[in-house]
Amino acid sequence: MSEPAARAALPRTVWALGFVSLFMDFSSELIHSLLPIFMTTVLGASALAIGLVEGIAEATAAVLKVVSGVVSDRVGSRKPLVAFGYGLAAFAKPLFALAASVGLVLVARATDRVGKGLRGAPRDAMIADLTPPQLRGTAYGLRQALDSVGAVLGPLAAVALMLWLAGDIRAVLWLATLPAFIAFAIVVLVVKEPKTRRAVGAGLAFAGLAALGRRYWSIVALGAVLTLARFSEAFLVLRAMDVGLAPAQAPLVIALMAGSYALISYPAGRAADRGRRRTLLGGGMLVLLCADLLLAAAASSGLLFAGVALWGAHMGLTQGLLSTLVADASPVALRGTAFGVFHLVTGAALLAASLLAGWLWSVYGPPWTFWCGAAFTAIALLGLLTASRTR
Repeated sequence: MSEPAARAALPRTVWALGFVSLFMDFSSELIHSLLPIFMTTVLGASALAIGLVEGIAEATAAVLKVVSGVVSDRVGSRKPLVAFGYGLAAFAKPLFALAASVGLVLVARATDRVGKGLRGAPRDAMIADLTPPQLRGTAYGLRQALDSVGAVLGPLAAVALMLWLAGDIRAVLWLATLPAFIAFAIVVLVVKEPKTRRAVGAGLAFAGLAALGRRYWSIVALGAVLTLARFSEAFLVLRAMDVGLAPAQAPLVIALMAGSYALISYPAGRAADRGRRRTLLGGGMLVLLCADLLLAAAASSGLLFAGVALWGAHMGLTQGLLSTLVADASPVALRGTAFGVFHLVTGAALLAASLLAGWLWSVYGPPWTFWCGAAFTAIALLGLLTASRTR
């Protein structure tokens, strides 16, 4: 199928979910790109505290993705959970602007991630429900590309608004709430469930997780190891300030990372549909290894930006592909559960990675955070090469 035909064949709801991701990530990354600066310069938080906040928030989302995935399988409907998750995230956004302590930032971040946890697995499963197998890589790549466009616009808006409002971070955080409510409105008004009802009742059968099979669990293990190598992007912002970027300019690193992510996600999804999955995985790991080495060695903005761009390229090569692999390896009746368990395991890995990154940063210095990430990436790449040789 030609690329224009593939785009035309994707259901309207897949496009709608892509634009929902765009607007929500616009809001989230506008906030997220300023949050490390806000926590360190306004609230006096340490790198370890930032790692703790980020890790707990993402782990919370991961736990709830299991619950929401199971429930969506059980009741045979995904949109209510998707809508509630996006709505909760939208209503959590004003808490960031109101925060006067690290504790309230943690509450805001956790509430926001609760929303992400509730919507993530049902949304990913809905895309698989709507899309034929030969277009799944394209569908996930498209959603991820639009999500990444929002992640580019958010940090750029953060820089522009910080300049316009003379560095008033709280005012910028208030304005960041608007795109989140646009995303919620699109979910409510535009997103539609598939007309064909699915079999229900399988989602609560946790004992039946063994039915997911060895192939699925190998994908979960791979995702976990990759996540250990890819801690929170908050440390990219901290690294930018560490090499000399002004706080108002630091969000540019998130924009660069997301731009690289956006450019690669859709072509990577199309390549996955053409059967180039092992090449994409191996290439993504190698790119992340190079990114970590550059970020560890960075003493100037040049190496920093090169490392950040490669970090985004790695995300584009691997994240949509992992979703495609999970969808292909899971039975329809357990699809929401399968995505939920995958996100739970990778979320736990992200919590561990962020805590380790914050500890290394505080005790040994910023380069050691990225040296450790490079080591985990090398382990994952070695595992993939070994598995390929064995097969």
